[in-house]
Amino acid sequence: MYELRQRAEAAAVAVGQVLVAQGLTLATAESCTGGLIGHLVTQVSGSSGYYLGGIIAYANSVKEGLLGVSAQDLATHGAVSAPVALQMARGACAATGAEVGVAVTGIAGPLGGTATKPVGTVYIGLATPQGDEVLHRLWQSDREGNKWLTAAAALEFIIDLLSSERL
Repeated sequence: MYELRQRAEAAAVAVGQVLVAQGLTLATAESCTGGLIGHLVTQVSGSSGYYLGGIIAYANSVKEGLLGVSAQDLATHGAVSAPVALQMARGACAATGAEVGVAVTGIAGPLGGTATKPVGTVYIGLATPQGDEVLHRLWQSDREGNKWLTAAAALEFIIDLLSSERL
């Protein structure tokens, strides 16, 4: 777990560097990580210059009310889905005024998994001025490990997309 935490902490530093270099701000919308991404980002000195805030949206009513997630998409696809992750990321931007929004929704475990969405299923949504993308992962860890893996992957996803020529 120690190496995973170091990986996530290093990614948080790198996210700040990328955001500052591009003059962008960040907001988070977190479900399965319960605020871990926001915590990692704010552990970096100077993060107040690029991190505007986050919403921990565990309940569907919060996803709808604060992030603007469609009730129809929640009913059709479920809270743990690509459409919901993307709407959460966009909603984080809308709620805070940030240019970049990252959102995570998933099943950390040990309960909550199904045959089609087992424990460890995660969707990471990223909204940027150049476009939006969603990443799907299936972790094979315990609850704490799944949360740390998701947080690290979300931060690395930001670095990858903002540093690439794809967007």
